[in-house]
Amino acid sequence: MDRRKQRVRRRLKRLSSDRPRLSVYRSSQHIYAQVIDDASGKTLVSASTIEKKMREKLKTGADVAAATEVGKLVAERASAAGVKDVVFDRGGYIYHGRVKALAEAAREGGLKF
Repeated sequence: MDRRKQRVRRRLKRLSSDRPRLSVYRSSQHIYAQVIDDASGKTLVSASTIEKKMREKLKTGADVAAATEVGKLVAERASAAGVKDVVFDRGGYIYHGRVKALAEAAREGGLKF
């Protein structure tokens, strides 16, 4: 998994051209998304299913509906912070299921990648 993640990140750094990275982490119970500025090494915005508002709203943090909500929330927060163009870092996960749902919701929310 780590080698795959590093391979994905290495390719993203070549293609990024100074755009922030939308990084996804998927655990068995939750899903997390961060927009990271790699030049300064800082997280610009983040969203996850462990936030109190999300836990109250969702039945579980480990399904496609939860990933869609996190994608919408991270896109909303990113546009409020002035970020429109990002590079999608799937983190070694296959672009399928929850990861795909988060990405599509972020695109619908206004992020371009």
